[in-house]
Amino acid sequence: MDDQTLKKYAYINISSYRVKTVKALKGCDVKTPTAIAADAGLRLNHISKVLKELKEAGVAECINEEAKKGRLYRLTDLGDEIVDNLE
Repeated sequence: MDDQTLKKYAYINISSYRVKTVKALKGCDVKTPTAIAADAGLRLNHISKVLKELKEAGVAECINEEAKKGRLYRLTDLGDEIVDNLE
């Protein structure tokens, strides 16, 4: 991993919510926040905040940003690399 990736890894690793959210997104094409919350065992309001943080960090992306309901999220290539190292 390069230095930038290591910084993102550390940023995710210091928050159990971010770790659980990234792991919930691992290995899937796309998921709704409700499905992510269920898989991560977190409340939906926490997932919304964490997804925003992960998007800003470039670890996750929303593929239908214009939708008010039923947004779909997935990991970026950076997110895939980081989640593989979290195990």
